[in-house]
Amino acid sequence: MIKFKFDSVKLFSPKKMMFRVMLWLMVSCGVLLAIPSNILAMLALDKFVPEHAHFVGLGLIISIAYFLTQLLNLGLDESIRYLSDKRIIETIEAKVNLLDRAERALLREFFLQGATILTLPQNEPAVKSLLNACILECLGNERHYAIQGPTADYKISMKARMYLNRGVLRLPAGEPSQEEMQHLIKARPQFLNGLVQNRKHAA
Repeated sequence: MIKFKFDSVKLFSPKKMMFRVMLWLMVSCGVLLAIPSNILAMLALDKFVPEHAHFVGLGLIISIAYFLTQLLNLGLDESIRYLSDKRIIETIEAKVNLLDRAERALLREFFLQGATILTLPQNEPAVKSLLNACILECLGNERHYAIQGPTADYKISMKARMYLNRGVLRLPAGEPSQEEMQHLIKARPQFLNGLVQNRKHAA
């Protein structure tokens, strides 16, 4: 019952209703203006249409103008989305070429732990920098601690994943050896070591 009510609300949303009204207005006005006079006579509309032709024409103009504005809005939205995506890609590319040790180690942690989501401190400069560069996305789930400070869940954005290969993150080719793994663990920023230890204790 509740689902039916929600579906009814969606079905009769103002935008959908306006679209349908304008569609019917355009079709009906176009047909009335284009239909031959002998068919109008058969439908008993041969007097109505000539007498109200200006209203029919006005209705057709209004409906066409409505659809043209909708098409223009769609084009503008796509242009804005394209420019926004392009700016994000440029920001990611520039940042990937200038990653510092802490930022690179932080991104490497997703691969070392084999995790798509990590809980990270929000106030860390590396986290803020990667978030501002659109490489990290905040998923919420914020927690506030008196000593550690606020944390939240983060993931690597879809647009950034194609730029983060083993060469960029300075990961060894193939499965890392024990010595390589120890070196990567030692290169972790201090705040990541603390989070990993806390996670082990919690487990």
